[in-house]
Amino acid sequence: MRAGLRTTVFVIASLAVAGMLLNRVAAPAWSAAREKQPALKLDSSMTAAGQGVTLALLGGFRALVADAAWMRMFARWEARDLPGVETLIHVVSAIDPRPAYFWMNGARIVAYDLPVWRIEAAGGFEAVTKPVQERIRREQAQQALRHIEAAMAFHPASADLWIERGSIELNKLGDLAAAAESFRRAWEQPHAPFYAARLHGELLRRQGKKTEALAWLIQLHPLQPPDPEEPKADVVLARIRALERDLGVPPARAFQPAR
Repeated sequence: MRAGLRTTVFVIASLAVAGMLLNRVAAPAWSAAREKQPALKLDSSMTAAGQGVTLALLGGFRALVADAAWMRMFARWEARDLPGVETLIHVVSAIDPRPAYFWMNGARIVAYDLPVWRIEAAGGFEAVTKPVQERIRREQAQQALRHIEAAMAFHPASADLWIERGSIELNKLGDLAAAAESFRRAWEQPHAPFYAARLHGELLRRQGKKTEALAWLIQLHPLQPPDPEEPKADVVLARIRALERDLGVPPARAFQPAR
């Protein structure tokens, strides 16, 4: 049985089992609710919703089925089954899009593991030319970014997703401008880590936008949390001073942190 077919059979079986369990538990309550709320009485046209209705009826069992599918994906990952892994990553997120963990780790696998598997399947790094390797890496990175884009519809205020996006844009595509923007967007989200803001400033500098980087870091400096390992360290101020030297800022106009 091919990997894709085995995956499909597994998912259908999991949904069927979860559906039976849910039906036994929820059917009486659902029947009572329909009697009290006529609007809940679905006509035949609702059957066109297909998969959406099936997933909705799973209710709390969605997490259980998604966890089982993720474990199946991990087993396929260990076997380096590229089509099986790729299919199950999307299946898991479709079954239960609520955990950002599934989305982020799925994107990482697509961006970092699958290109290596594709290159090895094509003959290995010695046999595959550098341009082809680069094309494969870019294709997988773009696919991972589309996965993250889909995740953001369910997690619009996730700093972690923006950071993951920026990391792929930086490390796999070498797109400094896009990565800088993603880290800036990450910093705008609730509970964002401070390093996202620092990375935005650093990527501005690496693009040659030193004036913008300096202005950003000066604005950022008062918000810098203390480093628990080096409480006296002032990383942002050190970067500000380096930019001031590069830009030839005279000492009289140098940034003076608040005491």
